Amino acid sequence: MIHWAGGQGPANWKDIPALVKDLKRVIRQAKPDLIQAGPIQTAAFLVALTGFHPLVSMSWGYDLLQDAQRNQLWRWTTRYTLKHSAVMVGDCNTIRQKAISYGMPNERIVTFPWGIDLRVFAPDSLQSKGGNVFSLLSTRGWEPIYGVDVIARAFVLTVRRLQGESPELRLTMLGNGSQAAELRRIFLQGGVLDQVYFPGQVSQVDLPRYYREADLYISASHSDGTSISLLEAIACGCPALVSDIPGNREWIVPGKQGWLFADGDDKALAEGILHVLQERQHLPDIGAEARSLAEQRADWQKNFQELLRAHELAGVQPV
Repeated sequence: MIHWAGGQGPANWKDIPALVKDLKRVIRQAKPDLIQAGPIQTAAFLVALTGFHPLVSMSWGYDLLQDAQRNQLWRWTTRYTLKHSAVMVGDCNTIRQKAISYGMPNERIVTFPWGIDLRVFAPDSLQSKGGNVFSLLSTRGWEPIYGVDVIARAFVLTVRRLQGESPELRLTMLGNGSQAAELRRIFLQGGVLDQVYFPGQVSQVDLPRYYREADLYISASHSDGTSISLLEAIACGCPALVSDIPGNREWIVPGKQGWLFADGDDKALAEGILHVLQERQHLPDIGAEARSLAEQRADWQKNFQELLRAHELAGVQPV
């Protein structure tokens, strides 16, 4: 094991010279054939500053979609890192276009949409669950970027619109985060707290069951490349209602695998839920289409080959 000065805690711009110096020492000791690093403006940037080659920089989505636009310094670090990268790996075409806009040649970009284990994330049945309860599922962290407050407000609006009509609406919110108190306040003031289930963090072993039991997966994230949560949902045959952002538009065609709603608009999300309820009889077909898409484009075993291709493009043959 080789210890490095970085990774011990939050770093500042003033720490960069010391971090780069020690990273050079680590590289001399490890003698790697290739370094793959991300996000772009932090880990990959430090590797670029060492002068090591070949560097495969890997976007984490938010680094190009949000961080690169913070200010002039962040834009410069983005361009510098990409200029000194042999290859850049991103998880969707939206990321590819962002990288190109910051100077990365198209032919040096590999789109690697991650993927999931389709044997683990698989439907039990594509038949309609029916019954008097309609179950919504949110799996994103309770942080502002994921728009979980939008989901909370939309749920309140939807329950009010239904006014006791069948089916009864239920919402399961996995995870936790800094917005926990705000979410509970919204549900409590809206009078729907007893219709919301908070299982907390669940294991990867238990997670597929939640997708299978849900009638509709919901994500109000304000920024995403290829969302792993979305891939997990559609692989389990769970129709999706997600924010209308570029990353989601690459996966969801309205009326086929699910639906889109205006980003940040709780009223639009509520209308979307009501629309899905009206189309409830078609959910088995939507779920089957979602699963089919996952089999075509979200298979980790197939997609992993693109990561190996990125290494080959950088001049390193896989062992």
